[in-house]
Order: sequence, then structure tokens, then C-alpha cells
Amino acid sequence: MSAQREGDSSVRRILDHPRGGPTILRIVLGTQLRRLREECGITREAAGDAIRGSHAKISRLELGRVGCKERDVADLLSLYGVDDAQAREEYLVLARQANTPGWWQKYSDVMSPWFDRLIGLEEAASVIRMYEVQFVPGLLQTEDYARAVMRLGHPRASTEEIERRVELRQDRQAILTRPHSPKLWVVVDEAALQRPLGGAAVMREQIKKLLWATEQPSVTVQIAPFAIGGLAAAGGPVTILRFQEPDLPDIVYLEQLTSSLYLEKREEVENYMVVMDRLCATAEPPSMTVDFLERLLHRFERQSG
Repeated sequence: MSAQREGDSSVRRILDHPRGGPTILRIVLGTQLRRLREECGITREAAGDAIRGSHAKISRLELGRVGCKERDVADLLSLYGVDDAQAREEYLVLARQANTPGWWQKYSDVMSPWFDRLIGLEEAASVIRMYEVQFVPGLLQTEDYARAVMRLGHPRASTEEIERRVELRQDRQAILTRPHSPKLWVVVDEAALQRPLGGAAVMREQIKKLLWATEQPSVTVQIAPFAIGGLAAAGGPVTILRFQEPDLPDIVYLEQLTSSLYLEKREEVENYMVVMDRLCATAEPPSMTVDFLERLLHRFERQSG
């Protein structure tokens, strides 16, 4: 099948069965435009000239990092020889939808510039795998625990800003209870659970939420206890996202203090997949998570009175 026919099929498939917001639509659109360009043997420079832009603009477009004007998409389709009216309209519909702001844009005033992409990817993911060293994963945090995390990470933020950040974190968690929710598989280091962030009462409620998570059919929770060695090789927190759309590669998200990295090259992703598999094999099995959490819960209940 030619790149054009493959692209037409992929675009039609995602329009018929949408999953996720504009972030994922931009990636799909960019992937298909890159395929069309490469099949035609057209350079990024030539494509950029066709839309009165640069090769860097084409690169960002093809990676799904930016939105794209419908006029630019139409000009690129003409350059790539896509003449079928129905196919062109489907690409243009995809471009329009990809430019629609996601629900999270209302939090842009408190959201780090790189974080909106993660939320968009979470919205579209079919599987989310996480390893957390210092904190309970954001998708499983209670409001009070999230508030303590935000105060720790943003010591100069106003109360209003902290509350906005907490609200955003809670809104993200809606993906876990909606129809066709992603499979969430997390490994939490014991250090994140032993540290009484926010105090014993906050931790008590947080442990209860983790126990709730173990009851959800789409969530798997494993604990990496202190007794297990060798986990430090994993470094900091790691998130791996997988998608149902066959044109979308697995993506690794690495969060740092003031920035983040998104890894999409197959070799890099496979390396982190090996690390994640090793973590899951080394941590306590999911069948032991409830007992572990219940012991912690009793301790925090005693401490909080």
C-alpha cells in the first residue's frame, strides 16, 4: 500500500474513532504528512517553501509539536499530489480538530510549557506505565497530598496558584474512570510512601486512595520496597505511554526539575522499556500490594490519632 493510501486510511480511522485531544491529532497529521512528503521525494526545505515557511517549521509540523493552518495543509497536499476531494477534506478536518484547544488549556496560566503535551498524550494512551521514586504518581494523588507536593515544588506560589495546580491534577485523573480508560500500571518506590508528605493524616487518606486504585480493573499497583536492591539504576521517575493507533510510537516522558524530555526514537524507548520490565519483575508482585498498603495505613492511622 502506498504512503498516500496508508495515510488516507489512518486519517479516516482516527476521525471515525477519535481517542484523545488535539495533541494526538497533531501527531497523526504530522506523521501522515511526513509519509506523503517522503514518498514524493520532496525535501523539508522544498515543503517549507510551498507554505512560505522554513524546513524547521515543517519539522515541527511533522513531529506534531505545533498546530497547522488549513491553508498550509491544503498547499502541502497539492504539493504531494493528493487530489482526491474526499481524502483532502479528511486531512483538513483533522487539521481543524488538531487546532482545537484541549480542556487543559484553561490551566495554561499555571501549567509548565512542556506539560500540556503529556496531558494530551495521557488522554490518548491505551497503556500508561510509570515508575515513581519520590512521590505517589500524580494520577493517583488525593487533593491534600497534591497540595503538599505543589507547595514543596512551588514554594513561592500563591495560594490561588497552588489550588489551580491541584485542580488540574484532579481533573487529569478523570481518564481513569471514563469508558475505555487507559491501563495504568505503576511501580511506586517505598520511599514515596514512607515519607509523611503533608503529615500523617494526609498520608492516611493517600494510602486509602491507593487501596481504591488496586480495586480498579484498569489499574495495577506495585511497590518497590527498601529490601530490594538495584532499583537506583532506573534513575528518576519514568513514564511510558502506548497508543492504540498503529501509526503512533511508544513515547517515554522524563520529568526534570525545570524541564522534561520526550523520547520517541525506537532504540531509546526500547531501552526504557527494558528498565521498566526489570522494575516490574523486581518489585513486589501486585498480589502483595494490598497487604503492604494496609500495614502502612494502620501506622498512619495511629500517628494521626
